[in-house]
Amino acid sequence: MSDKPHVMIAASMFYPNITEELVRGAEAVLGPAGVTWKRFDVPGAFEIPAAIRMAIRSIEFSIDRRRYDAFVALGCIIRGQTSHYDHIAQETVRALQTLATEYTLAIGMGILTVENEAQAWERARVDHKNKGGEAANTCLAMVETKRRFSLFPRREPA
Repeated sequence: MSDKPHVMIAASMFYPNITEELVRGAEAVLGPAGVTWKRFDVPGAFEIPAAIRMAIRSIEFSIDRRRYDAFVALGCIIRGQTSHYDHIAQETVRALQTLATEYTLAIGMGILTVENEAQAWERARVDHKNKGGEAANTCLAMVETKRRFSLFPRREPA
């Protein structure tokens, strides 16, 4: 097996156009890095941590399934007129941090938490802040951190 990581992109489809731009930025980083990836779309940002945990758990049920070595979480949460934004943003980020620390996961967090759609586009656009690309770079950096601590399972030679 290759020593290049296999990455799961978990993409929130609540704001699909913004997420597509985030994914475009992430894929532009992952491709040249030579890693493989698979994208999973989920309804919203709140569902991303559950999808990542499901991917981890699925290894227990299928020995022939390739495990994910790292994860990129992409989506957007835009403040509305109620406190719903605060709950979704806080709990989503908390759940991702819990996954990262409890399961020693390499996660690139690219979930935008913004006041309005204009701020989201400024951060999502590949030719602006490119937070999707930034999340992919963070993911790859954390893969290297895991390697330094020898936290990847041993793989049988191909």
